[in-house]
Amino acid sequence: MNPEKDFAPLTPNIVRALNDKLYEKRKVAALEIEKLVREFVAQNNTVQIKHVIQTLSQEFALSQHPHSRKGGLIGLAACSIALGKDSGLYLKELIEPVLTCFNDADSRLRYYACEALYNIVKVARGAVLPHFNVLFDGLSKLAADPDPNVKSGSELLDRLLKDIVTESNRFDLVGFIPLLRERIYSNNQYARQFIISWILVLESVPDINLLDYLPEILDGLFQILGDNGKEIRKMCEVVLGEFLKEIKKNPSSVKFAEMANILVIHCQTTDDLIQLTAMCWMREFIQLAGRVMLPYSSGILTAVLPCLAYDDRKKSIKEVANVCNQSLMKLVTPEDDEPDELKPVVLRQAEPNPDDSLVKQEGTVSGGPSGSCDSSFSSGISVFTPASTERAPVTLHLDGIVQVLNCHLSDTAIGMMTRIAILKWLYHLYIKTPRKMFRHTDSLFPILLQTLSDESDEVILKDLEVLAEIASSPAGQTDDPGPLDGPDLQVRHSELQVPPTGRAGLMNTPGTKGLECSPSTPTMNSYFYKFMINLLKRFSSERKLLEVRGAFIIRQLCLLLNAENIFHSMADILLQEEDLKFASTMVHTLNTILLTSTELFQLRNQLKDLRTLESQNLFCCLYRSWCHNPVTTVSLCFLTQNYRHAYDLIQKFGDLEVTVDFLTEVDKLVQLIECPIFTSHPIYSSLVLARAEQTGESVTLRAPSSLITREAASLRGED
Repeated sequence: MNPEKDFAPLTPNIVRALNDKLYEKRKVAALEIEKLVREFVAQNNTVQIKHVIQTLSQEFALSQHPHSRKGGLIGLAACSIALGKDSGLYLKELIEPVLTCFNDADSRLRYYACEALYNIVKVARGAVLPHFNVLFDGLSKLAADPDPNVKSGSELLDRLLKDIVTESNRFDLVGFIPLLRERIYSNNQYARQFIISWILVLESVPDINLLDYLPEILDGLFQILGDNGKEIRKMCEVVLGEFLKEIKKNPSSVKFAEMANILVIHCQTTDDLIQLTAMCWMREFIQLAGRVMLPYSSGILTAVLPCLAYDDRKKSIKEVANVCNQSLMKLVTPEDDEPDELKPVVLRQAEPNPDDSLVKQEGTVSGGPSGSCDSSFSSGISVFTPASTERAPVTLHLDGIVQVLNCHLSDTAIGMMTRIAILKWLYHLYIKTPRKMFRHTDSLFPILLQTLSDESDEVILKDLEVLAEIASSPAGQTDDPGPLDGPDLQVRHSELQVPPTGRAGLMNTPGTKGLECSPSTPTMNSYFYKFMINLLKRFSSERKLLEVRGAFIIRQLCLLLNAENIFHSMADILLQEEDLKFASTMVHTLNTILLTSTELFQLRNQLKDLRTLESQNLFCCLYRSWCHNPVTTVSLCFLTQNYRHAYDLIQKFGDLEVTVDFLTEVDKLVQLIECPIFTSHPIYSSLVLARAEQTGESVTLRAPSSLITREAASLRGED
């Protein structure tokens, strides 16, 4: 510093003391400056006051010499003390050089800067609020200072500033939010702790409504929740808990839509605490906001569905995810099946594009579920602005939902409970929005058929419910059911019978295209026959499925749909089957089900009495296809009490090639005849009388099984 330079009104003694390396001498100089400034205040000499502050700032606080900078800092603090309540008039000039020293390489100088600013703020009190952002910015940097003394000094200043904000009603929250949004992404744990402490303070002030700006900082809060420091995580939990309490108290003022995608992202993180917290928030959002959340359903399902398969180690997350899933499903109503232009207008918040949930933004939290769906359905965060409310229809983006469900169902690594939830969703959508869902049926059909090979019976049951709904919904009725894999497969489709009362929810829907002239009815639509064809194709290509689960699948379908239609259509299709061995096996399976399953009691009774035209037509249809297997044909004759024809057929067995498989079939027939299903039939006397009539033998009563066994023995040349 140039000793010849004029620093008036500062005296040479003051200048010399300010540049001294000893703190005590600099303190004496500060007292002299305070006295000098008080005189100028008394004289109302603002020109000299500004000149003193400018000199201390430019020539000392911003000097290249460290001792001069220390002198300048203590001198500026002395000016503020002398100015008292008038210091607010000069705050910009007082604060700026001090904040510059916050970046000094010398830790002692940074400490003195904290001390100086503390004295300036203490005097000015509420007058410093217009400069809050620059003060906050400087403090946020000192919060992470490596020097403990500097950190301690910054904490004192921080507490003072919080007291001022708490007791004031002039805090500029709008101007502060951009800075808070920027600083909240700091990775330094001390800076994070500083940020969280300020959010807690602002949240506690009644006159400050931080909830309006929660979308701006929510993502940053969830990232802080993943900090390695236990104390910081706990503080962040408290902050998020307070926000959630306030949301529950005032849901009408919450911008749910602007935060939906943020929660979707954090519901997919690998950190258990973040995921559980985000999932709890999602649960509350769905329950509080209701249909406002529907446009974000695809993103929510992407996050929630994998959690349903968690084991007991993540039981809490699984339970909350299940509530989210059930609550979201309840939001879908029949009105979502109406054309968009006809939907009722509801009051809701304007929201960002829900498709943003399918685009991950660089720098945001990743960690979605492993598997093929990750890259397609990860969610991203937009920079939100305060949204206004407007009158607009809530739209269910069904395309995105179906895409998510299809993707997850196709993922072989997905857990059983997730697959069940997906199938429940598909069933629910077909019930509530059948018209729109049938646009996606062709893309869903292959994976639904493939799911029949699942290892879980429960998954198969839910899958069959969906397929049955597709095959029976009036919305699936079309003039052209599409290619059915063969020119002659629809020949007898028109003969399908329909029960007088359909399944629940399958009422005739007005305006359904082609319903009146359809070969089926509201209970059996155009997809029914296609389903039967593809099911038989799958049994043919996957014989293990037929062997292990074939009877189970057909029996369940007989409960879900009309048993007569199922047997009628399968019999028609098997007539065209080129693989005769498969046709014989399939007919045998159907026959066994027909004769032994409790689900088919009514159908068996119908076939026992061939008095009606419908039962006669059914018998003729089954008989033609049952001829693929001689033994099943005989058993069908027994069931329908055509005993004379049955005896004629048994006589024809001698013309057939005797194989082990054939003899096995005969043995099974014997076992069937002796089972309870035939105990009420007069098979015994009818067969004996039929034989006596043809051979002229005296009538000797024998068990029907022994009679058939004798015929089988004669085929082997044993009699």
